Formats: sequence, structure tokens, C-alpha cells
Amino acid sequence: MQTARNVLTPDALAMLQTIATSGSLAAAARVLGMVPSALTYRVRQIEDALDVLLFDRSSRQAKLTEAGRELLHEGARLLEDIDAVANRVKRVATGWEPQFTIAVDSIIAKATVMELCDRFFSQNPPTRIRLRDETLSGTLEALTSGQADLALGGVDLGQNPNIRTQPLGKVRFVYAVAPHHPLANAPEPLTDEMTRVHRAVAVADTISRGRGVTFGLLGGQDVFTVATMQDKLDAHLRGLGCGSLPESMARDYIDAGRLVVKTTVRPNRAVNVIYAWRTNQTSQGRALHWWLNTLESPATRAALLERHRGV
Repeated sequence: MQTARNVLTPDALAMLQTIATSGSLAAAARVLGMVPSALTYRVRQIEDALDVLLFDRSSRQAKLTEAGRELLHEGARLLEDIDAVANRVKRVATGWEPQFTIAVDSIIAKATVMELCDRFFSQNPPTRIRLRDETLSGTLEALTSGQADLALGGVDLGQNPNIRTQPLGKVRFVYAVAPHHPLANAPEPLTDEMTRVHRAVAVADTISRGRGVTFGLLGGQDVFTVATMQDKLDAHLRGLGCGSLPESMARDYIDAGRLVVKTTVRPNRAVNVIYAWRTNQTSQGRALHWWLNTLESPATRAALLERHRGV
């Protein structure tokens, strides 16, 4: 006795579809160029393998049973998947990567990333896009470890002959707290002694090896560590801590009075943000080529750093 895997071939599913649409085994046999007895035998082979009846034989018409309808429903989906895979393989052969992974630092405006993905998908490429949320040195580590094909954002921690980097732009930080935070009404400029007694909010570096990097923390200061820059902003808005935020991310909340900017004895930090890709690939795929061409636009680079959703 044959197994279900042996009999449920694409040809068999297509044959069952023809029987269902033709209305009878005799009519389907004519369409398929088969003798009715041979068609009936093939149907019985499938039924025996599944141990179900697919057609009600109480009348001359080929009426599907509930099991038959379910098989045809799932079979239609499987045939569509097979066609899609065949088309996808053909398009991949033209130079498109099967999957393209982008490590996105939490300092990058996610709304802009989604708009760029929308533009990419509008070409109907065969490439699947995967986004990874990363922070600080973890963003480039995802690239150097081979877990990502493109890194948006992050800090450049040194020369790597296998990595090519280009500037996205400069991100300026401001020291900001919620209006109800104790430092909101403190005299300026804030000294280290004044801020050290208050909890700082820090974003965890997503690097998997080593200690990672941190910015703006003082020795002995209590720290509330969060996963992303958006989480840090939310913590500031709730008065859960103090520290510096990207000015572009905080701007709308500052204008709305939900954050108060404070001057400190330390100068405000400005970070040069980059994007990067590997250069040791045997060839540059069409997906990487599209993203690199898109990132050549100054407006696109600025939007990735500036267009955060506000209040």
C-alpha cells in the first residue's frame, strides 16, 4: 500500500482539481486524455493511502466529500506555493539574494526604515527582508558575524578590512528629563554631583561578546537599563531616570512640554552614525545594490536619523 506522501503529488492534486471542476470522472477523463477506468484507479489509490473517501459515488456526478473538499482546499494552496517557489528560484538566479538581513540600530527612525522596505517590496523582488533590532556595537557585530548583510546605525569601533562604512550623519544629544523629575527645576548647569544621585537611563549594548560600550554614566550612579532608544525615551517621559537623548527623537516632546532640556557642565555629545556592509562577498547581490543606491540619497540618510514619530 502506498503512503500519502507517495500519492499526493502535484500531478495527483491537479487531477483531483480537474475531477471536481469537471463534475464527473468521465468528463475529467476526457479532459485529461485518460480512460475512465485508469482515472478511477488513481483516485482509489489516493483514497486507500489516506484511508478516506474523497468523492461520493452514490450518484453519477463526482461530488466531493468533506474530506475531499479539505484536500482540494489545501492542495490548491500547495500548488500555488510550488508555483511561487519555481518563480522565486528563477528570479534568484538573476542575482537577487534569497534573504537579506538588515541590522537596525535603535537610534534609527523605524518609520523611515519601513517606508524604504515598502519601496523595496514594490519591485516585487524574490528577496525576503529580515530586520534585526540592535544597539551600539551590537549593530556592527551582527554584520561582522555574518548575521546581517547591512547595518544601519551603530558606532564605528575601528578599521575592519572586510567591512565598508559610509556616514549616515551626525546625531546630537540633549540632556532631558520629565517636568516632574527632581532635576527639572534644579539650577543650571547641572554638575556631576547633582546628577549622580539620580537614576540614569541607559540602553543596553546588544553585542554578544565583550563588555560593549556605554555613554554618559557616572561612577556610583544608579542605572535603569533598557533595550532600545525608544524604551529610553519612554523611561524619560515617565520620570524614571535622567540622561541624554537624541535631539531628533526628543524634539517633539520638548516642544510639547513633556521633556525639559537641561544644560550640564559636560558638553552635549554628538555622534557620527554610519551604515556598513561586508566587502568580502563574492558578488554584490541586487538587494544590497538597491539599498546602497538608495542610501546614497542625502534626504534618505537624513530621514533615517530625523524622522522619528513624535507626540
